Amino acid sequence: MKITVFAFGTRRAQRTNAVVLLALAASIVGGGVAAATVGGFRINMTPSEPLGLWRIVALDRPAVAGDLIFICPPQTTEMREARERGYLRSGTCQGGIAPLIKTVIAIAGQHIEIGAGVTIDGRPIAFSELAERDGKGRPMKPFPGGVVPDESVFLLSPFRSSYDSRYFGPLPASGILGLAKPVLTYAP
Repeated sequence: MKITVFAFGTRRAQRTNAVVLLALAASIVGGGVAAATVGGFRINMTPSEPLGLWRIVALDRPAVAGDLIFICPPQTTEMREARERGYLRSGTCQGGIAPLIKTVIAIAGQHIEIGAGVTIDGRPIAFSELAERDGKGRPMKPFPGGVVPDESVFLLSPFRSSYDSRYFGPLPASGILGLAKPVLTYAP
């Protein structure tokens, strides 16, 4: 018994169709990501906070301690070095960096001390221990401490290996995009 298989079109036409379908799929995915970004959605792929889909909600007041925020870091020496070391992901902030998702733990005028952990106005902060070295064994230089400047915030993530204000210091509050609200997240 002989079985005949029919192929529609030539191999060249089949390859062309495959390329068109692949381009269409990439456009749909890319369009969805762009629409989510414009709509205030972000995907967190770092262990600093639960993994998954988050939404940026407008913050119509000054940030206060306890606010979980998305913030664009300024282009500083510390941030450029962090990017080179791979601590920061690519994204939509100035310099091509992804917004950080962190908790505000101190605001302008508060005094920060850095030792084995962080102390704010003499009060030790839980889960603020510093790492002496990163995951590749490179030394981590802590922020020296001091008073949080006007219109700035000091940020922390309870994840010990998080790159946050323990190392880069306070950030300008003008970089705050809004509050971070979980939509569909998973905490491993």
